[in-house]
Amino acid sequence: MKEASARHILVETEEKCTELMDEINNGSDFSELAKTHSQCPSGQQGGDLGTFAPGAMVPEFDKVVFSADIGVVQGPIKTDFGYHLLEVTSRTE
Repeated sequence: MKEASARHILVETEEKCTELMDEINNGSDFSELAKTHSQCPSGQQGGDLGTFAPGAMVPEFDKVVFSADIGVVQGPIKTDFGYHLLEVTSRTE
């Protein structure tokens, strides 16, 4: 069965999301940025969402989590919750 593990950072605006992506691309630590900026309770665990199967998250997440390269930060991704940076940390096919 397919499963994936991922982490994310949730913020209110696309601009803030893009700013954080720039910081990550310039060497900032994803986990530390999640702890500081994410509006999701998972931020306190560095954005870790754990392991989940297809359909467990909103469709926008599933699309990225089950297709994106592992270890590459994706985003901004817009959902009803706000804007996300998302990194797939592992996946089984």
